[in-house]
Amino acid sequence: MPQRNVQDLMTNEVVTVRPHTTFKEIVELFHRNDITAAPVVDRQNRPLGLVSEADLLRKEAALPDSEGHQPRAWMHPREHRRAEAETAEGLMSSPAVTARPEWTVVETARAMERSKVKRLPVVDADGQLVGIVSRRDLLDLFLRHDSEIAEEITDEVLGRTLLLAPDAVRVTVYEGVVTLTGTVEQKSLIPIIERMCRSVDGVVSVHQTLKYSLDDSHLQPAPPPSVHGVFTSGAPHN
Repeated sequence: MPQRNVQDLMTNEVVTVRPHTTFKEIVELFHRNDITAAPVVDRQNRPLGLVSEADLLRKEAALPDSEGHQPRAWMHPREHRRAEAETAEGLMSSPAVTARPEWTVVETARAMERSKVKRLPVVDADGQLVGIVSRRDLLDLFLRHDSEIAEEITDEVLGRTLLLAPDAVRVTVYEGVVTLTGTVEQKSLIPIIERMCRSVDGVVSVHQTLKYSLDDSHLQPAPPPSVHGVFTSGAPHN
């Protein structure tokens, strides 16, 4: 089944900054391009880090409040040094957490969750920047129309991949939630069908009340034959 990957979802034209780009230049760049973050790249266009609105706002947070209280009591020394920085090199979050164009949506979402980031610069095999992918890009998959999802499940999953009869399983989709009803030959097919439907782009969840003609759950694959004391080739044992 064709699934969209990072290359299909990423923004190709990426606004970048260099390590020496000043604080004010970054603010102006964000405003002019209506963005909230930008990769910091070296001369070879390789990401060194990412500078975001949160990094810039740290400078505001590091200022004394109206009563003259300093933030040192709650701000980590490293964060305070970043707040005092004047260029992207000191302001950015580093090292850069990146994605690859061939990554699946699942791989990308997991990387974002692990690193607690909202976007990932995308790099090629040489580490050069080729795009950027955000949480919103991944969530756009859930904008697929219900009829488009139902058609893919019926034609691609059930028909071409699992070779089920056209009237075996009925598929309905509402707000991205898939409901499967009908009867299949073997019970063991049901979790496979459910898992494959979940992997279709835009599916929120899968509900099924599928029935089966044969309960094959008790059938276990035969263990491989033991080779102990048995010739496995025509060569004699010494």
